[in-house]
Amino acid sequence: MHFEEGKTYHIYNRSNEKLFHSRDNYLYFLNKIKKLILPNAEILAWCLMPNHFHILLVANQNSCNNIDESHRVSTQMLSKNIGTLLSSYSRAINKAIGRRGNLFAHKTKAKCLNDVPDNDYLLDNCFHYIHQNPVLAGLCNSLDDWEFSSYLDYTGIRDGKLIHKELAMEMINIDEKDFHIQSSILLDEKLLQEIF
Repeated sequence: MHFEEGKTYHIYNRSNEKLFHSRDNYLYFLNKIKKLILPNAEILAWCLMPNHFHILLVANQNSCNNIDESHRVSTQMLSKNIGTLLSSYSRAINKAIGRRGNLFAHKTKAKCLNDVPDNDYLLDNCFHYIHQNPVLAGLCNSLDDWEFSSYLDYTGIRDGKLIHKELAMEMINIDEKDFHIQSSILLDEKLLQEIF
């Protein structure tokens, strides 16, 4: 993964099995995001699903700094910390449930949304898709019912500390008073193909 300061990225990965077995697992992963990702990026949206996750972020200067380790030449801080997040979480889950091997099915993807031409609404679509994910997957009937996404922070139901709400409101076509309505409009599948 290569990051450029000021650019927006959709970061995601999945497992072929359950990633989160309990509420504590979700909270542990979120704590890792707070420690490893938040200092290196402005998070606009996130959602943790039973077998995958999504994070929408803007890379900052820290993100792009190369780390000073001889065995990781030209590795950026954000890339290293995403790897640390996933490997440390995998080790913890493996130990907790007595499993071995890779937990994640693929390498983590970081799709730069700035590099898709002629799509003024790509960022908006990705933002809303991330929040709609639990409803689209049939895990709940309402966006309000899924605890593990930043949607609750935008509605004011929760005052989470991971997102940069003001920056998201600036960058995304969100009307704060109509946020709930805007968020519940299902997105066109064709539009979603460009966020992956």
